[in-house]
Formats: sequence, C-alpha cells, structure tokens
Amino acid sequence: QVTLVESGGGVVQAGDSLRLSCANSGRTFSSAAMGWFRQVPGKERDFVASVAWQGGVPYYADSVKGRFTISRDNARNTVYLQMNSLKPEDTAVYYCAATQYHSSSYTKPTAFDYWGQGTQVTVSS
Repeated sequence: QVTLVESGGGVVQAGDSLRLSCANSGRTFSSAAMGWFRQVPGKERDFVASVAWQGGVPYYADSVKGRFTISRDNARNTVYLQMNSLKPEDTAVYYCAATQYHSSSYTKPTAFDYWGQGTQVTVSS
C-alpha cells in the first residue's frame, strides 16, 4: 500500500516561510507525478502545484506563482513545497498527492490516485 506522509506544516505569521515535505513510506511505486492541493472547511480541494517526474515541468496555481516552489527528489520519491511570503489566505490543510499514471494535466484532484493525510498551515495576519 502506498502511504504518503506530509510534514512541515505549522503556524506562522504573514510574510514568513514554510517548507512542506511529502514522502512515500509504503509500497514503492513509480510515480508519474506528485502534487500539492489545499482545502479549507466547506470548500473544494484546490490545486496548488504539481510536477511530473519526466521532464520535471512544474505547474502552479495563479494564487501561488512567484511565492511557492515545488521540487522533487527522484531517488527518494519525495516532493517538497517551499512556501514564501505566506499570506493569511494561504491558511488551509495541505495535501500531498501522487499518481502512477501519465496524463496531459496534473492540476485536478481526479488526476491523482494516492493522498496523504494532510498537514495544517495557518498564517496569521
């Protein structure tokens, strides 16, 4: 069983930085892409960033472009999300996701097969 484990969430002030990590601690599999989504209570899970293992082109939501950076460690099957200049509106539960299937787009939750349990990020003003 694939088990994605996120870490790095916390409570910070506006303008601070956080780095989220996501590692697969379960069955090894060849992921085609990994990504990050976020969700606040009562709303849908929103795309934040994703990166394909082949090519490595990152994709970002417009709301985080220029502030967040997704990166990967292929050998460890791990993905990171560096979040800078955090804003109160970035407050959410952040979920890591992975898929073993190739796709033309990795910006929707339906493109991913495996999910982590989520890590809370709270940004105070």
